[in-house]
Amino acid sequence: MDTLQFKVIKTEKQYKQYCNQLETLLALKKKNKYNQDVIELLTVLIEKWDAEHSTFTDADPIELLRYLMNENNLKSVDLAKLLEISTSLVSDILNYRRSLSKDIIRKLSERFKLSQEAFNRPYKLISSAKPQEVSVMKITKKVAIEK
Repeated sequence: MDTLQFKVIKTEKQYKQYCNQLETLLALKKKNKYNQDVIELLTVLIEKWDAEHSTFTDADPIELLRYLMNENNLKSVDLAKLLEISTSLVSDILNYRRSLSKDIIRKLSERFKLSQEAFNRPYKLISSAKPQEVSVMKITKKVAIEK
C-alpha cells in the first residue's frame, strides 16, 4: 500500500510546509495535470486548517491586509498591481481613507486564500476633510466638512 503524500494538517510546522509547497507550485509557469491536482489538494488542506485555527476573526480588514502584505513581502506597488488599482487608492485604503470594494475583497480573498468575510467587516474610516472657513451672518468659524 502506498504512503499518502499529503495528510490532514495537524501541526503548525506541517501547515507552514504545505503553504511553502503550495507557493512553489503556484509560481510555476507551466502546470501539468499532476501539479494542478496537488495545488487543489493543498489548498483544501490549508483552508481546512485556516478555518479551524483562524486567528483573523478579531482583526479589522486593514490590519489583516497589512499583516498579509508583511508576511508575503508585498509593497503597496505590488498590491496595486495584484488588485489592478492605482497606488494612490492602495494608499487611501491602507490609511483608512477609502473602504474595500467588493471586487477588491474578492481579489484579496483569492490571493491570500481566506474567506471574503475576513475582509468584509466594518471598520472606521478617517475623514480626509480639511477645516475650511465658513462665514454665516458675519461670524467666521472653522469647521471640518465631511464627505
